[in-house]
Amino acid sequence: MALDEERQALVIIDQTKLPGRMELLSLTETEEIHRAIRLLQVRGAPAIGVAAAIGIYLAARKAGNGGDFYERFMDAKEYLASARPTAVNLFWALDRMAAVVTAHRELPPAEITALLRVEALAIRDEDIAMCRAIGEYGLSLIKDGDGILTHCNAGHLATVRYGTALAPIHLGHERGMGFRVYTDETRPLLQGARLSAFELVSHGVDTTVICDNMASQVMKNGWIDAVFVGADRIAANGDVCNKIGTSGVAILAKHYGIPFYVCAPSSTIDMKIAGGGDIPIEERGAGEVTEMWYREPVAPAGVRVYNPAFDITDHELVGAIITERGIIRPPLADGLRQVMGD
Repeated sequence: MALDEERQALVIIDQTKLPGRMELLSLTETEEIHRAIRLLQVRGAPAIGVAAAIGIYLAARKAGNGGDFYERFMDAKEYLASARPTAVNLFWALDRMAAVVTAHRELPPAEITALLRVEALAIRDEDIAMCRAIGEYGLSLIKDGDGILTHCNAGHLATVRYGTALAPIHLGHERGMGFRVYTDETRPLLQGARLSAFELVSHGVDTTVICDNMASQVMKNGWIDAVFVGADRIAANGDVCNKIGTSGVAILAKHYGIPFYVCAPSSTIDMKIAGGGDIPIEERGAGEVTEMWYREPVAPAGVRVYNPAFDITDHELVGAIITERGIIRPPLADGLRQVMGD
């Protein structure tokens, strides 16, 4: 993900085309960036936040120097915020950009826009540093030769660089450590099979794709030493919202005595949300389950489909939350308050 200064465009990898084709998109219009977030061409909570920050900066450039600059900026902010309802990084990044505008509202629009560029690039650079720090902390919890299960994609593609849940694996691999990674295919969008497996294999990591309902068997086989997952939002009590199926993996890990770790930047922690039950869960179209990956539909026409994009993992199932500020262990609510300064 990058800001193309010459063309004034947000450049992303179209993740809907992976692993079959690597295609870069140059997005200049707010509507294009909204669509890219909504359609998962760019996805992963940190990446969505960076995309939104760069997107609202580009929108500010197009808002011009008229007296309605503030109103046009806020309209664009609300529009981008409507792209997806669950990942808190989207709203965090847009609020941070809006704070720049509000704090300097007396300045000419051109000067405010210049400040927005600086803030957007700072959010991007901070994402890289945060993910590397998460990787270092996470690496301290595993050893050479470990078997690791991951769910969905929380690697390079979900951030600007390194990833969150996959950052310890990438860093360890760079240092000569050998991990055996099992990646759930992750229904309904197969982001584990398509994206995590793609980037891990590309990096030379020993990777095995399994169907979601095989996680129990590989754990029973003794092949898994730790589970690493990301998060789209973490509530104040430590409940974790992540891609659908994560809660089931956590329950299985508890049963087999395997540590279950959540890797996420502090921007994913939402102290305004008391518990997971208060987090809005995005529901997606039925076609993602019944026909998206098949030559012909695999379910009968007209059948009802329940297709939530996320679920909530109870804080009691979480062994630790790994952030760029350190490792938070139970009781998670106390640790989160300390880390977030609340």
